[in-house]
Amino acid sequence: MATTNLFLPHHNHLRTAEKSRRPSPAAAASFQNFKIGKTPASKRAVKLAESISHMLNLQIEKTIQKSIETSNANVSSFKEKHDTPTTSPKENISSIWREIHGSCDWDGLLDPLHPWLRREIIKYGEFAQANYDAFDFDFYSEYYGSCRYNPSRLFEKLGLTSSGYSVTKYIYAMSQIDLPQWLEKSRLVNSWSSDSNWIGFVAVSDDAESERIGRRDIVVSWRGTVAPAEWYDNMQQDLEPIGQADAKVEHGFLSIYASKCDTSRYNKSSASEQVMTEVKRLINHYNKLGQKVSLTITGHSLGGALGLLNAYEAAKNFPALPISVLSFAAPRVGNIAFRDELYQMGVKTLRVTLKQDVVPRMPGIVFNEGLQRFDDITGTLEWVYTHVGVELKVDVRSSPYLKKGLNLIGFHMLETYLHLVDGYHSSNSEFRMDSKRDVALVNKDCDMLVDELRIPPNWYQFANKGLVQNQHGRWVKPDRDPEDIPSPTVESHANISVEFNSKLL
Repeated sequence: MATTNLFLPHHNHLRTAEKSRRPSPAAAASFQNFKIGKTPASKRAVKLAESISHMLNLQIEKTIQKSIETSNANVSSFKEKHDTPTTSPKENISSIWREIHGSCDWDGLLDPLHPWLRREIIKYGEFAQANYDAFDFDFYSEYYGSCRYNPSRLFEKLGLTSSGYSVTKYIYAMSQIDLPQWLEKSRLVNSWSSDSNWIGFVAVSDDAESERIGRRDIVVSWRGTVAPAEWYDNMQQDLEPIGQADAKVEHGFLSIYASKCDTSRYNKSSASEQVMTEVKRLINHYNKLGQKVSLTITGHSLGGALGLLNAYEAAKNFPALPISVLSFAAPRVGNIAFRDELYQMGVKTLRVTLKQDVVPRMPGIVFNEGLQRFDDITGTLEWVYTHVGVELKVDVRSSPYLKKGLNLIGFHMLETYLHLVDGYHSSNSEFRMDSKRDVALVNKDCDMLVDELRIPPNWYQFANKGLVQNQHGRWVKPDRDPEDIPSPTVESHANISVEFNSKLL
């Protein structure tokens, strides 16, 4: 009945037209022939199929052509960058450094992303990336789990000398719980350490950089993990008290940050004690010189979690010190009380996340800060994991250089994050085609770039995978330079040298 009513106006219109003009006998005959099937239905079906097929082919051809044109444009713009600098000019940010480091919670600076803030985010992200680029990932190396270079040569070897910072201290960590994938050891019996890993470093800005950024900046950079699949197996999920109030943090993170052992060569003191001792030394040194000092903590993945624990402890010990955390792909670390204490102590946190990355959703994929809206019913939930700070979210789909398929490893890689931050302008604008960072860096340790760019996946490695020919022509693993062998003695000399040079300046 409803169908009939819908078509009544149409039928009335046809009747009116019929009265006003009678069809010719030829037209009437044609109409009758159609009605009684003089034109075979099979032929009509074939014609209809041909028409649809033709339309589909046209649409496919247009889509393919558009894809080719887009790919060609991407390749063309990529090639045009070959003869351009990979960094933007350094602006003097001394007048607004506090805003750039979150004094107003980055209000008005993220969408659109302020170019000065973008550069600072990338600067600290490259410090976090240094932890991976210099880490010895070779299972068959007797130094697996260490840094390949001593502190005085780290930035020189990684091309970061123009950053304006110098490394003053390496940080080592261990865990007293079973986290085999996070802190794996060498497969060799006689290795440099049976219980510790290199987990990060402390660095400080030089005079020129300090003048540009408006203060003496102490940086702590924490290394993370790479494979998101490892998180499910290795994260303990248990919340453990930290401090004197109701703040609680994930048990595994705290174990890595605070574990130590009297029989350990590198962890007689914990990562916490190592970093706080060095930060205190640098603060005292530059305070005596009458300089403004800030603490900026950065890290990726697990490193972002350790960075929050570091910020919490630093804020407790140095209440007047400006402290900010710039993290990438960081998971949730603690409960609501932990978050609130960080806010009350003035710690500013900017979390860069990727929409397709699963790690920032952990732990607490289901039970998280979203439940806080039900506080009136449930009360404060001490066991619920909660993110801290302000979020800058980027999206793989925004970049014309990245593949759009599922790639959990590629989504989590720090170089993917840095590429997207460099191209990000605002939430409603296209990828910034005048971005500066080398696009090829994305494929260092994954396969995220479109094939048209012809950048091989996982290209970042030592020539011949670290093997060299000796004087007899045999391929062997070379000995490390003595100055690059992990040793507290070598580090002590490096720290003394840096401190001495700072006093001279």
